[in-house]
Amino acid sequence: MDLRFGDSKPTDEEREAVDALLGPPESSWEGADRTDTDLRWARGGREARDRRDLLLPALHAVNDRVGWISEGALDYVCRRLTVPPAEAYGVATFYAMFSVRPRPATVLHVCTDLACTAAGAAELCADVERRLGPESGVRVERSPCLGLCERAPAALAVRAGRPSARPAHGDIPARPAFEDAEAVRAEEARVVRERGPRGRDGKGRQGRGTLRATAVCAPATPATALQAATAPESAPAEPDPALAVPQAGAPSLTLLTRVGTIDPASLDDYRAHGGYTALRRAFDLGPAGVIREVTDAGLLGRGGAAFPTGRKWQATAAQPDHPHYLVCNADESEPGTFKDRVLMEGDPYALVEAMTVAAYATGAHRGYLYLRGEYPRALDRLTHAIERARARGLLGDDVMGRGYAFDIEIRRGAGAYVCGEETALFNSIEGHRGEPRSKPPFPVEKGLFGKPTVANNVETLVNVLPILTLGARAYAAIGTPASTGPKLFCVSGSVARPGVYELPFGATLGELLTLAGVRDRLRAVLLGGAAGGFVRPDELDLPLTFEGTREAGTTLGSGVVMAFDDTVPLPRLLLRIAEFFRDESCGQCVPCRVGTVRQEEALRRIAERTGDAAAGDVALLREVGRAMRDASICGLGQTAWNAVESAIDRLGAYE
Repeated sequence: MDLRFGDSKPTDEEREAVDALLGPPESSWEGADRTDTDLRWARGGREARDRRDLLLPALHAVNDRVGWISEGALDYVCRRLTVPPAEAYGVATFYAMFSVRPRPATVLHVCTDLACTAAGAAELCADVERRLGPESGVRVERSPCLGLCERAPAALAVRAGRPSARPAHGDIPARPAFEDAEAVRAEEARVVRERGPRGRDGKGRQGRGTLRATAVCAPATPATALQAATAPESAPAEPDPALAVPQAGAPSLTLLTRVGTIDPASLDDYRAHGGYTALRRAFDLGPAGVIREVTDAGLLGRGGAAFPTGRKWQATAAQPDHPHYLVCNADESEPGTFKDRVLMEGDPYALVEAMTVAAYATGAHRGYLYLRGEYPRALDRLTHAIERARARGLLGDDVMGRGYAFDIEIRRGAGAYVCGEETALFNSIEGHRGEPRSKPPFPVEKGLFGKPTVANNVETLVNVLPILTLGARAYAAIGTPASTGPKLFCVSGSVARPGVYELPFGATLGELLTLAGVRDRLRAVLLGGAAGGFVRPDELDLPLTFEGTREAGTTLGSGVVMAFDDTVPLPRLLLRIAEFFRDESCGQCVPCRVGTVRQEEALRRIAERTGDAAAGDVALLREVGRAMRDASICGLGQTAWNAVESAIDRLGAYE
């Protein structure tokens, strides 16, 4: 792709899609027909350059309407935003959900990541490809994790086309997710009762889119995948994913208390179940008081880094440079993670309220919700919730009549794991490739658009609500002194009841797996997803806390718990992890760009032999892994070797 514009022209449909987002062009400099006036001076250039951050939404607009991005469409977007074509091409080809080559309007994404691989995704994908011929008008693509791990093997059908009416938002059935949910609740109550508020003995000891998509109900089969890909647009929507909460309705729940029991579209229903109590208390406390409560509660970030949330908020609020921004990181792309999806789909107003509280505390008046592109239902729910909150005075120029202005804009990702790193996310919003930035400066000083920014993930933000409603002391009494509060765990793999579970920090891995119905012949458990580590079946007494997993030489990460029995080939699983990191590396730094490729190559060779014959490649893996960990710019390269290392050292994977 050249830096200069070519001769390709957009189709009427492509032009219409872009203009629907950006408005009609004002002059020929932006793509309109040339007039005599345009020959005298250029208009709109400076204003267009200030809209560079609309590049990703514009690419989405074309991709959603047509199914791919032609050279003519890309040129037109570049003229509208005065972006060099080569730069826009670099952005368009960075994301897995975009295509710059012709493809059918319907794409069936079949997940081939860890939980789905263990559940037979390769066979499913081959069977669907065999049944769907070229004449079907459907393209089948092998996809990294879709965030539907409780449905493994999972598939997602995405259809491009003109905007159409969204399906009506209906009530979520107020019933258990599984027939034996009462047994789950009884076991969960036993865990909480025996642990007390702090642990085993109660004393703190450890023990805007036009895209239309349909997720296949679990588990996906060739028949259901074909039905999702070929069903007419008027086909009924799939059962609500909020039913992925086996504990739904349990009185002990804090974060999941409304999921599966209220209508997620109803603001009145949300307020009747305690909604906006936290925001009212926040206004009574004032910004400094809110930060003090969050700090005293000991809330640690739930995205994996476990950084103290109150300290991050205080650092942002204290910055003299303005404006301040709030960013909600809803781009959960770690294989095995789907808790944020369940929260957004089942309790969207809670996230809207929590973002408002966080923005008020940190002095932000604008928030960006960066939503994973593979979450169409969450996009629907959150768009509706933001619109309703704005209409009722809960967002806008005068929130709740308190003289505070705040609003939220949703920005969709497009399939890039590395955009879960906060600075890569900032680059993505700003219209650049989602490549991480070097630190310092840190986001609290120079983040989004070069301004002080606080970035938290969905689970972290939603935890702020019970802190304000219960009080910092009561919240801190849950869990352990170093890991306070409740935690959401995404359980999948070889279990009878996969789903999102809420337990206080300090519960053991064995207790969690008992709730989920772990199967016999357990071979290994992966904690933290592809960037995490394996533990053995004899380590189920491991306390699920940040400090407990660190002491055990592993990580809690974002709460991924994948169980694998002895029917799952471990070498194939490790190779899939290596393939994932190779594909998702942004390529910016050499240790990660080269190291992830060398790691995959070595694992392929090892898969063909064991014992002494593999010793040389195992030594090479250790050397490459150390280089990636020590020298990579961001967490992707720094953790790409973790799971493989733990499988070799803890499980004896290649002995």
